[in-house]
Amino acid sequence: MPDRLVLLGSKGGPALRPGGPWPSSSLLEIGGRTIVVDCGLGVTRGLVDAGLSLKALDLVFITHLHSDHVLELGSLIHTAWTAGLAAPVTIFGPPGTGHYWRRFCQAMEFDIEIRIADEGRPDIRDLVSIDEFGEGDVLRQRGLNVSALRVDHPPVTDCFALRFEHGGKSMVFSADTAFFPPLADFAEGADILVHEAMLEEGIERLVARTGNGARLREHLLASHSFAEEAGRIATDAGVTRLVLNHLIPADDAEIGDADWVAAVRKTWAGDLTIARDGLVVELA
Repeated sequence: MPDRLVLLGSKGGPALRPGGPWPSSSLLEIGGRTIVVDCGLGVTRGLVDAGLSLKALDLVFITHLHSDHVLELGSLIHTAWTAGLAAPVTIFGPPGTGHYWRRFCQAMEFDIEIRIADEGRPDIRDLVSIDEFGEGDVLRQRGLNVSALRVDHPPVTDCFALRFEHGGKSMVFSADTAFFPPLADFAEGADILVHEAMLEEGIERLVARTGNGARLREHLLASHSFAEEAGRIATDAGVTRLVLNHLIPADDAEIGDADWVAAVRKTWAGDLTIARDGLVVELA
């Protein structure tokens, strides 16, 4: 199989609406490694629909602990386990990831124990290793290099962009961030930059639908990047392709791909992809 990126969930935020996209998760297959980046709701179904055997899970990375990035982490691993997962899985995440996993296993203790006894499964708690990381080098293994950059996503302090490199190919995920110029240096020369994006004209309608108006608006403006700002990072970094993802709003009937393109073209003239659930981007 060629190296590829599959955008499993393309919306920003945890809310679900009828027929709308799923929250953040991605599949990166590079150098023979199977890597899941973020585990919002829908990640398990998205992986299966992408043709992945859940038994092939290898590495999981969590950029930060907001629910739209981590809510289905435990359920993904547990479902893979019931599907026959017997090989070790490593979960890389910010401080607090281990606490999440331990509490998930406690909540599922009855099911875990009875399946071990009744079905002869290995102990899921022995299969999973947690590696909590900070800024800097995260992993160097079998030609795969992963590094992290702390980005600006208040009030979350442990939120990290991730850079994956293997065999001369490189991919960067911005994670959730306000406009953050150091990200351009971190993403310099990458083949693909997956950057979150927000459209100003959709914010008021999103706030009206979701509720908690003034506070939600304040959070969005302080913690996320407009599409034009994502384009500026891509231009300054000299990346080959920009992928707009974690779209805010992603399920507004009055906003389509043309609106995203028009916004980002103010600052980015290169190859461009607007995310949608299930979209495959091949790594040439």
